[in-house]
Amino acid sequence: MTFVVIEVLIAALAYAGATRAVWQHHARGAAYLPVTLLAGLGLLMQLVALVHMTLHAGAMIIGLGTALSLFAWQAALLLWLFSLRESVGALGLVMYPVAGLCAIAGLLVPDPNGAREALDWPIQAHILLSILAYGLLTLGAVQAAVLSMQHRQLRRRPPSGVFTTLPPLQTMETLLFRLIGGGFFLLSLAIATGALFIDHLFAQHLAHKAVLSVVAWLVFAVLLFGRWRYGWRGRLAVRGVLVGYVLLVLAYFGSKLVLELILGEHWW
Repeated sequence: MTFVVIEVLIAALAYAGATRAVWQHHARGAAYLPVTLLAGLGLLMQLVALVHMTLHAGAMIIGLGTALSLFAWQAALLLWLFSLRESVGALGLVMYPVAGLCAIAGLLVPDPNGAREALDWPIQAHILLSILAYGLLTLGAVQAAVLSMQHRQLRRRPPSGVFTTLPPLQTMETLLFRLIGGGFFLLSLAIATGALFIDHLFAQHLAHKAVLSVVAWLVFAVLLFGRWRYGWRGRLAVRGVLVGYVLLVLAYFGSKLVLELILGEHWW
């Protein structure tokens, strides 16, 4: 346990350093290399901590805290990879602090009812696809929040500070819909594979999660169709992304919170 605490603290400090380096890069024109190195260290240490917290004697233990840390880690990893080629580094001002806080949450939130059984391949496929979908859609939600602030900044006064280094609105919106499109595709596969191991929707306490996930899927589907058919953009696109993402958060973490910490039940 002592090693896990040290790993999480190193990850949190590295993410804090990466956030500061992102700010210096965009506000002062400093080199981006420190961001890459510090964020990479944070990702590595958080991954090591997650392995120690979730794998015990060959069994998987994923509670509320470790699931939160896992999703944040995957979203931060995607941002780190994308920032090597795309102009999305400014998202680190939001994503890296969130990843650090979630790493700490994974350590502090208790896990009295984690799964400790071997998982069949449909469940493993569902878990992997869900993680990837949540990661892309989390980045999409962060992108939508930054885009919303960029819109407000442009309406009120000429851009200043970090906003002057952001790509044009059209480029930001294009990237937003790429993230949402990829996340939607993976979410579709996750829902499809999840249906393979649902025997009794209500007996397994999965009704709320399933309904909210499908509603979120519909929100993203309508948003992508509107973008393709009618060219939706701006505030409508931002609101649609955030609504769909909030529904997904409620579907997974809301249901997991009630089931694990209140009802004493478990599902991944």
